[in-house]
Amino acid sequence: MKNRDYLMESGAESHRLVVKTDDAKTAAQATWAGLTAGMRVADLGCGPGRTTSVLHDLAQPGGATVGVDFGPDRISHADAHYQRPGLTFHCRDLREPLDDLGQFDFVWMRFLLEYYRTESFELARKAAALLKPGGVLCLADLDNNCLNHFEMPERLTRTIESLMTVLQEKGNFDPFVGRKLYAYLYDLGFEEIRVEVVGHHVIYGDLQESDAFNWLRKAEVAPAKLGFTFDLYPGGHPEFVTEFQQFFADPRRFTYSPLVLCRGRKAQA
Repeated sequence: MKNRDYLMESGAESHRLVVKTDDAKTAAQATWAGLTAGMRVADLGCGPGRTTSVLHDLAQPGGATVGVDFGPDRISHADAHYQRPGLTFHCRDLREPLDDLGQFDFVWMRFLLEYYRTESFELARKAAALLKPGGVLCLADLDNNCLNHFEMPERLTRTIESLMTVLQEKGNFDPFVGRKLYAYLYDLGFEEIRVEVVGHHVIYGDLQESDAFNWLRKAEVAPAKLGFTFDLYPGGHPEFVTEFQQFFADPRRFTYSPLVLCRGRKAQA
C-alpha cells in the first residue's frame, strides 16, 4: 500500500505504534484466538514489529513468524529492533499477490482494516488465502472508533463527528469496521467462529503519557492530510488541537473504544 494511502503516515508513526502497543494484551488476544507453539504465523500490517515480536514468542518453540507492512520506515524499525531467528519482515503491498510467502497456520490482522474501508473485505479474503486448511484467521479492529467521549464541548463534539464523516468519504477510513468482522469470516466460509468484544482506549482519571501522545497524533495528522476545514474554530486546526488537548487532559474525561476480536478456522479441503 502506498504511503499516501495511509492516514496516519508521518515521521513519528513507528514511535506512535510502538508506545501504544500493550504486549500483555496482544499476547492474551492472540492466545484467545488460538496461537500456539510450533505455528507458522503471519502478521499482516505489522507496523514497526513490536506486535509481531510478541506473536513470535507465543509460537515458540518451533514456530516461525513473518511480518508484512508497506511502510519502509516501519520495516526498517522492525528489522533493527525485533529481527531474530525465525522472525522476518517484508515490505510489501497487501493488495498485491503474496503467494510467495507460503502458507500459514495462523494469520493475524489487527488495526489494519479500519484504514481501508473500500478494500477491507478483499484484504480479509487475501489473508484467508494465505492459510493452510484448518488454519486460524484472527481479525481485530475497533468499532465506533474515536467517537466515544464524555463530556466534550459541543463544538468539539460536532467537529469530530463531521471529521469522521469526511474521513470515511475522502480518507477511506472506517470507524465502524469492527462490527463487520464476524460477517467477513462467515462469508468466507470459516468454521468455529468466535467473537469477543473488549474495552480499548478505556481512558479516565490522570492521562498516561502514551495515551496523550497517541491521541494528539490522531488529532494532528489525519485532518491535515485531508485538508479538513475547522469551520467552528476561528483559529483553524491549531485551535481545534488545543481544545482537544485541554479536554483530553481533564481527569474527569471518559473515553473508550470497543475492540471486536473475531477468529475462525479455515475449512479443511
